[in-house]
Amino acid sequence: MSVLPVITGQNHPVLRTKTKPVAKVTKEIQKLIRDMHDTVRAEDGAGLAAPQIGHNERLCLAMISGRMTPLINPVISARSKEKETEEEGCLSLPEIVVAVPRHVSITVKYLDAKGKSQERRLQDFDARVVQHEVDHLEGVLIVDYQTIG
Repeated sequence: MSVLPVITGQNHPVLRTKTKPVAKVTKEIQKLIRDMHDTVRAEDGAGLAAPQIGHNERLCLAMISGRMTPLINPVISARSKEKETEEEGCLSLPEIVVAVPRHVSITVKYLDAKGKSQERRLQDFDARVVQHEVDHLEGVLIVDYQTIG
């Protein structure tokens, strides 16, 4: 079991860098997934993206149907027109909560931990968590949704 330190700070360059696709699911990637799982469990989070632990790979874990699910090279291929705004926190931004508008349902394509192509339609909380984690892979944080007013 390896619990890794979570990088914090809205201006940290690792958290602001767009990630690179995972070329191949290797033993190293599978170990990284296990370490990320241990880390998100220890932090009691709903998800974790590789940049949050200092890795520039397009890889995240997201709570889907109550189960922590690895998503390698995730791409959101469809989004509902309907959005809902809910408060979100982030392991990399402790003490910060932001009201974030998200699509109510999405379709996401990704590779699983074995490198097999998957496609899932997600709604509500599951869709919100995946959108949050995919934002991390694009260098976007919840504070970017704050409106000045």
